[in-house]
Amino acid sequence: MMATPKPGPVQINSRNPIPLSSSQETQVRELYYKRVRGYCADEIRDFASCALNRTISATWACRQQRLAMNNCMIAHASQQEQDAAREEWFATRDERRKEREAKEARKKEQEKFHRAWWGMPPLPEDEEPAATEAKR
Repeated sequence: MMATPKPGPVQINSRNPIPLSSSQETQVRELYYKRVRGYCADEIRDFASCALNRTISATWACRQQRLAMNNCMIAHASQQEQDAAREEWFATRDERRKEREAKEARKKEQEKFHRAWWGMPPLPEDEEPAATEAKR
C-alpha cells in the first residue's frame, strides 16, 4: 500500500498576509497611485502645462511630454510598488483607527452639546450611572 504524501503547510505571501475588503483594497490602490504620481510629478507637471488651453491639438503638440509621463508611470508601476503601498497601509492602520475613534468621540460630544442646547433629553447611553441608579 502506497502512502500518500501529506500536503505541506499552506504558503502565505508575507507581503499580503490578510485578504482585504473591497474598500480597503481601494484605499491601498489610492495609496499606490499617489506614490507613483509622486515619483512622476515633474513629468506630469510638464505634460499638464503643455496641454493647458489645448484640446485635440494636445495629442500631437504634447506627444513628447505624454510619452515621458507614460514611460515614467510604467517604470514605477510595479508589483514592488504595490507591495510597498500595502505595507504602508498596514503600518498606518492604527493611526487611522485612532483618528476614527477621535472622530466618533467628537461626534458624541457634539450630539450631547446639541441636545443640551435645544433642551432635548439626553440619550440613554449619555446618562451617568449615578443618575440611572437614582431613578430606580
